Amino acid sequence: MGRPAQAIMLQQPKIVTTLQGYDAAQMRADVLAGITVAMVAIPLSLAIAIASGAPPGTGLVTAVVAGFLISALGGSRVQIGGPTGAFIVVVAGVVTAHGLDGLVAATFLAGVILVLAGLLRAGALMALVPGAVVEGFTIGIAAIIAGSQLKDLFGLHLAHDPADLLEKLPALWAARDTLNGPALVVGLFTIAMIVLLRWLAPRLPGLIVALALGSVLAALLPGVETLGDRFGALPSTLPAPQVPDLSRIGELLPSAFIIAFLAGIESLLSATVADRLIQGRHRANAELIAQGAANLGSALFGGLPATGAIARTATNVRAGGKTPVAGMIHAVVVLIVMMLAAPLAARLAMPALAGLLMITAWNMAEPRRWPSYWRNPWPERALLLVTLVLTVAVDLTVAIGTGVALGLVIRAWRHRPGHRAEPDSPGPEEAAPDVHL
Repeated sequence: MGRPAQAIMLQQPKIVTTLQGYDAAQMRADVLAGITVAMVAIPLSLAIAIASGAPPGTGLVTAVVAGFLISALGGSRVQIGGPTGAFIVVVAGVVTAHGLDGLVAATFLAGVILVLAGLLRAGALMALVPGAVVEGFTIGIAAIIAGSQLKDLFGLHLAHDPADLLEKLPALWAARDTLNGPALVVGLFTIAMIVLLRWLAPRLPGLIVALALGSVLAALLPGVETLGDRFGALPSTLPAPQVPDLSRIGELLPSAFIIAFLAGIESLLSATVADRLIQGRHRANAELIAQGAANLGSALFGGLPATGAIARTATNVRAGGKTPVAGMIHAVVVLIVMMLAAPLAARLAMPALAGLLMITAWNMAEPRRWPSYWRNPWPERALLLVTLVLTVAVDLTVAIGTGVALGLVIRAWRHRPGHRAEPDSPGPEEAAPDVHL
């Protein structure tokens, strides 16, 4: 095979090859896996949208539109896409600075950047991002997500709710007298149910069952806020597509590049996890093109940034998903549930959703891997800590820029003449987490 043909092959969607010889047994497996993943995606999509400062319905729209496109056009057999926790910090910052219209425009621009990156075969470059940088900003994002959910978990009433974690914690402490006991009971009950169901019945859609049970408990207790109380009725259909306002390209480009960078890193990390689970191999450039198309599509429907979701991808594999059809079915099922059960979703309790996101933050941080990080050479430990601190104390843009720059300096220092090189820390692909959700 010549180089031009090989390049085209590396950008070809995986569905083109996986549908050759597709049979009824594969279809049954994909349908069951798609339904299972949809039951995980629905509560996560709602919770991620709310934590991002966007209307909850935008999370479902993203799961439907972006989820379908990522599977249909992507370079992985079993990748599942949609809104993810990694974007919460970035999305919340863009919404605060530029409003929802600015977020949609930045997502659209990020889609263009990702498509171009895939066409220019930039997939291999993502592997050059140091693993310590990925680990550092992931733990930092997890800390910010957990801090953002304490208000709803404890049912607190804040006179002013700062976006910055270091400002938020004193505000939460100042509002401690407003603690809502029933809300805390519902949140802790939901967390306990998620953990218990994962242990006792891992094949059950534990997230949605735990949320449902937590919300039933909330209905029996006084003064527990629901999703409908705060946001009103959820949409039961997709909105009409609309090209976003791109008149502010200059001010939105930095946010668009960060969204594109995160989407690229997360999607290729998730695809690498999937490769390990199915003993396969993804096409990185096809994956970047799919992520770009998905973010363009999500923006056209007013949705959130999207990328490959590690937890949902792992769930798909464990549920028996064989081809990208499973991910496409997952998106269709989310749409059907959205059309038929929007009034029920409005009754979900806010403390229960906060409990779900606390579990999500814990899984993102992966405390069980911290001892292995500490055994890395000191430059990697320092790089992780610098990225983490900057993520929490400054912002993700500065953290990633500084981390990548320092990573390049460390790499150059290690490879200088006469220096005895130590092994590099794992890159994003090697550092892929073992996600249990």
